[in-house]
Amino acid sequence: MGQSSRTNPKVAVLMGGPSREREVSLSSGRECAAALREQGFEVAELDAGPDLCARLQDIRPDVVFNALHGRWGEDGCVQGMLEWLGLPYTHSGVLSSALAMDKQKSKEAFRAAGLPVVESVLVPKAGVEAAHVLAPPYVVKPNNEGSSVGIYIVHESANRPPKLDDDMPDEVMVETYVPGRELTTTVMGDRALSVTDIVTDGWYDYAAKYKPGGSRHVIPADVPADIYEHCLDYALRAHRALGCRGVSRTDYRWDESRGVDGLYLLEVNTQPGMTPTSLVPEQAAELGMSFGQLCAWMVEDASCDR
Repeated sequence: MGQSSRTNPKVAVLMGGPSREREVSLSSGRECAAALREQGFEVAELDAGPDLCARLQDIRPDVVFNALHGRWGEDGCVQGMLEWLGLPYTHSGVLSSALAMDKQKSKEAFRAAGLPVVESVLVPKAGVEAAHVLAPPYVVKPNNEGSSVGIYIVHESANRPPKLDDDMPDEVMVETYVPGRELTTTVMGDRALSVTDIVTDGWYDYAAKYKPGGSRHVIPADVPADIYEHCLDYALRAHRALGCRGVSRTDYRWDESRGVDGLYLLEVNTQPGMTPTSLVPEQAAELGMSFGQLCAWMVEDASCDR
């Protein structure tokens, strides 16, 4: 963390912003701000808008806690601004944030590191709507959004290709559907924490993530020891392959009928949800770290040139 003459370092918590995940970010930011105050930090809460740079220059925080989700806050944009201002900040840096947010580019990095990923192609939106790009079942999603925003599952019985929402980007990712369970692992610094089994009635989409009762978290996941160890290993290798810093979360699909061969890495989240009941704080809590201690660790881990 940057040097400061203050007894209690001043932390600016960035939240909200203009992305499609604004409401989730506001929730994360408020919870983190409250936890940091309880840990003794002086905290300023900032809803990230066009005047963000000027507001940060006025406040002159010792550390910026990045609680933004989605584009602009998670894709390297705000990280570049913080580097320019010379402000230490949490989570990953410019390049790793941009790489992780671009699903196709991150898959290329994962493949190069020998990690198992689902086959996919980038296709113009119009082409996806005109004909089946892959044999069903398959998944259609934006290439550069988070939180399962804009997910379409085309089932095996589908006779027609999907009709996508108007706000889907002009180019989308089409990926082979992997049946089975949704698993996730947190990396904190140089350590993979645990494995959570995310139980839902359907796909783990935006509603399942954030609506009450949308999903149930089983931690530690009730999976065979080799699957558990592979999840920990893959998450740490993926974190390193992208050059991530601080906290990240790696998501998997596991087709249990195929054992280890059925475990696929979906993506790495460099700005995972940060409410006390979110997946990352739950895994930290399992290992004895409170939500406040987790937030404080992230502040102490902050730096420039990440």
